[in-house]
Amino acid sequence: MAEADDQKFLEFVVKSLVDHPEEVSISRKVDEMGVLLTLKVNSEDMGQVIGRNGSTARAIRTLVRILGLKHHARVNLKIEEPEGGRVREPRMEHSSVEEKETKTEEVVEKKSSDLDDLDLS
Repeated sequence: MAEADDQKFLEFVVKSLVDHPEEVSISRKVDEMGVLLTLKVNSEDMGQVIGRNGSTARAIRTLVRILGLKHHARVNLKIEEPEGGRVREPRMEHSSVEEKETKTEEVVEKKSSDLDDLDLS
């Protein structure tokens, strides 16, 4: 593979997506497992690089792998989380879902009792 074609391609794609293209840095490491591209971006740009549910990151990884296949190389992309990145909140537990169901049942009961109080005659 022409050295760093994959790196230049990744740099072009990512810089086109982000608000701070000057802070995009990509390192390239070759070993027996193939090529590892490590991407670092500004913390404000992580959402644009990752995309909703990781769709943008998945698409970029697919493109980089295809470029690698074209040149008979295995290429992987690692996206480094910037310092001071957001802390992910834990997902809802099953007990929280049960509590919501109970609250919903209470609201339905209250609404039906309110309807019973109406004098429709």
